This record gives sequence, C-alpha cells and structure tokens, in this order.
Amino acid sequence: MINVKVLGGGCAKCQATYKLFNRIIAEKGMAAMLEKVEDIQEIMAHDVMSTPGVVINGIVVHQGSVPSSELVESWLVEP
Repeated sequence: MINVKVLGGGCAKCQATYKLFNRIIAEKGMAAMLEKVEDIQEIMAHDVMSTPGVVINGIVVHQGSVPSSELVESWLVEP
C-alpha cells in the first residue's frame, strides 16, 4: 500500500493537490493511504519549505506547486 501525505496549511494549492491525489487514487481503485498534514512541526520535519509538499512512502517527491496529473500518476505506480 502506498502512503501519501500532502503537506500544507490549507492554501488553495494544498487543497488542489489533495483533491488531485484523492481523485486519481479513486479513479484507479488503488489501495493507498492519503493524509493531509497541516501541522507545521510535521511539515518542517520533512524539510519542506514551500507548500504544498508531497511525501510518498516517507520520501519528499515534490514541493511548492500543484503537480500535474501525469506526475501524480507516475508517483502512484507501485513497483
């Protein structure tokens, strides 16, 4: 199961990123745990300085903008 965290304090880009992941996970019928993290201490623990940040299975893969659908799909492909 893929663990996805969207890091951000509730800005429009953070909400759009969360909705994008939620939509793609639902469309693909994937077994994934999606979490929205707004706690600044946890965000800083991932060394994310610009939100939204995206953490997949404990690795920061993106920060500072809303990723494209194609990029999100590529991250969600299980090995």
